[in-house]
Amino acid sequence: MELTGRRGAEITPEALAAESGISRAKVAAIFPSEADLFDAVTELWFAPHGAIMEEVVDSDLPVNRKFYEFYARRFRHNRDEYRRDPAAFAVLCDLGARRFEQVRSYVDLADHYLCGLIAEAQAEGYFAGLEIDRALTLINQMTIAYTMPDLLIMVDDRLAEDKLAAIIDTIFAGLSASDGGASGLSGLRSA
Repeated sequence: MELTGRRGAEITPEALAAESGISRAKVAAIFPSEADLFDAVTELWFAPHGAIMEEVVDSDLPVNRKFYEFYARRFRHNRDEYRRDPAAFAVLCDLGARRFEQVRSYVDLADHYLCGLIAEAQAEGYFAGLEIDRALTLINQMTIAYTMPDLLIMVDDRLAEDKLAAIIDTIFAGLSASDGGASGLSGLRSA
């Protein structure tokens, strides 16, 4: 992962062997293909996120606080990594975007944990009338700036934990299946 950041490009097994001083045969035994090498880098990237999500889900925090920590801790981790080396972070984000199908299982894992939190919140009376999948989609859209590393690159200075807390509070204050009237008009007319 560090070599990818330093070189500014995806590392092939051949380049890994040359840069690390390990024989090509040994690298091939560990990483038979470029996809295997990419999978290993992806696993390193997402390991802290998995640990964060498990810790939050298993905690005894109130459910609204769990939601906040679920996002805030991963956001802090990504922000710290971005600020430590913006160029390397951008390269890794670009690789993840180009090979999204290989990254998808980690995104799905985050959705799995979030569905558990949604179910916990629903058991406490939140998100009335929403199916879990619908709540998941809405919540993901409302919090995307705090989970999408590419957006961190573009709007780092505009993202803040107090804003995230306000978003979570707003979700808990009103997310439901009820129609508030926003989609009820078929056209506009002058007042």
